[in-house]
Amino acid sequence: MASNNGSAGKWEVVKKGKKSNSSGGGKNPNDKKPGGGERRALGESNQPSRAPLKISENLYDSTEKMGKKQNKEQVPPPSEPQNKKPLSSKPSKKSQSSNPVPSVTHKSLEEAFKALDVADLKQQLARSQTLFPNNPSVWVKDLAGYLNFNLTAPETEPTLSSYAHDYPYCLTGKELKGVIKGLIGRCNDSLPDFFDHCVCTMLRELDRQSGEPLHGYRVCIQAILQDKPKIATQNLPEYLEWLRSVQNRPVKCLTIMWALGQAGFYDLSQGLRVWLGIMLPVLGVKSLSSYAIAYLERLLLLHANLTKGFGIMGPKEFFPLLDFAFMPKNALSSSLQEQLRRLYPRLKVLAFGAKPENTLHTYLPSFLSRATPHCPDDMKRELLSCMTECLCVDVQSLGVWRQLYTKHLPQSSLLLNHLLKSWKILPPKLRKNLEETIQSFRVTNDEMKDTIESQDLQDCNNLCQNLQVKMRGHGFPWSRLFMVLLVFIAGFITHDIRSHGSFSDSTTALYLHNSGVTAVSQQAWSKITVYSKQGFRYDLTYDFISTTENIHTYKPYCRSYHLPGGCVYVDIRSLTCVFYFSSCVAFVYCFFLMCNFLLLLSRPGYSLYLKKAFPVI
Repeated sequence: MASNNGSAGKWEVVKKGKKSNSSGGGKNPNDKKPGGGERRALGESNQPSRAPLKISENLYDSTEKMGKKQNKEQVPPPSEPQNKKPLSSKPSKKSQSSNPVPSVTHKSLEEAFKALDVADLKQQLARSQTLFPNNPSVWVKDLAGYLNFNLTAPETEPTLSSYAHDYPYCLTGKELKGVIKGLIGRCNDSLPDFFDHCVCTMLRELDRQSGEPLHGYRVCIQAILQDKPKIATQNLPEYLEWLRSVQNRPVKCLTIMWALGQAGFYDLSQGLRVWLGIMLPVLGVKSLSSYAIAYLERLLLLHANLTKGFGIMGPKEFFPLLDFAFMPKNALSSSLQEQLRRLYPRLKVLAFGAKPENTLHTYLPSFLSRATPHCPDDMKRELLSCMTECLCVDVQSLGVWRQLYTKHLPQSSLLLNHLLKSWKILPPKLRKNLEETIQSFRVTNDEMKDTIESQDLQDCNNLCQNLQVKMRGHGFPWSRLFMVLLVFIAGFITHDIRSHGSFSDSTTALYLHNSGVTAVSQQAWSKITVYSKQGFRYDLTYDFISTTENIHTYKPYCRSYHLPGGCVYVDIRSLTCVFYFSSCVAFVYCFFLMCNFLLLLSRPGYSLYLKKAFPVI
């Protein structure tokens, strides 16, 4: 029991008490686990980390124990019997606190929350704060113990994957949520230890054959991380060590992953830190990989804006993901690999960051070393695409490539071949920047010819030559040549006609007549005229017939809807005239086009040909 002045430094402990403390599992302050820092709850399970907490324990864990040790281990202050009297005068409450009897199990967690007495919770928390005014850790532990004792519903699978991301905290009512938030807000300094306490207690309950449901601790974990998600990432190395130590217990591992992963639903950067620090190292474990990828998918879908996750992932974390996504026959199943490959584009955006023009050159060495001629086709395409992006976006990548060229000739050959094939779609800026790099490769190839004779070196040399040809010229301009010839021919014919006064006297007409082109063109023109006239006549006839049929078809429908008389009666002749007029307009338009074309090829008496071709006119 604490003294009235509330000072932890004025306790008097006899020799037997010291022995009890040492036998009770107290650890030497100098005996720390690696990476433990100031949070020792992971190494000490449920043992608190501060001296006052070693004496004043949780009401729901050791009220009776404290009463028994009062006269044996401590010298109580004079006013302590008054503080102890209310506890001893209520044996029913003491029995409930020290040896809690589980209440009736509810059918669902929703029913358990409805049956929870918030007023009683407030009373218990007020009592805890009165007994231990300077120990906020006891307050929050009493909160977790009360919630876990009363939320007696069947336990589901440890990851709660079939529920919302904030389940079961989303089931808390407004009043209960206010009580939880209010108490947590007053215990900011104790929250890291309280978080570790909740995780350790959950794992300890999993060791018991008839362990209690863990809903209360889950609610407290979510309430903590909703406002302070960084608490979950302050001690990741020790959690990873702990996770690996219980790797043969999948339920425990999934419980740890679930607890730490709650931070990511409220802060993308913290969620990525948890995933990269805890879940990525165990991605190859068959029993854990499914939840790890499912959590990553939910995390990226929940945070559509990826900008808050920039700067968390680097080359060290990105390339293991690349290997898992594209390398065949790895530790992931085909379905999980396909699921990870769907997430890969967003992971690449997160890895490249907000300023890829300053970071992509750090990725090029790993991309280049993986692009071997024997790597899978899907991975080869992705690597070549990423290396091209590095060269396009980050100018420093060209310098990195020049440094790695001599030690990566097969990979450089693949990249040079890819650049040659995609030369037309490369940005002009990259084409210009490649000139110096390709020239440097040519010089290096000439220097290495005397010492190294390999097919890769020869391939690189040939590709460099072809790229230099591409740089110096863009191929033969056939389209431009065709346009120049067309303009030249048109200008020559125009000059010939003006020089001789008319087309019939020109050298061009004489040449066409002697070669037989004029006769053939006139014959073809006659056939075109005949078939055009037949087509126009058929079009007029078809329009007349179809118009008449449509009128007879829709006229009864118009009458059935009692339309006005002017709409019911349709003059067949007037509609026929409209169609005939439109066809005539089209015919006249085509006639003028024909006349303009014929004017260029006709002789002085071209009007006679027009009258023969169009007798109607």
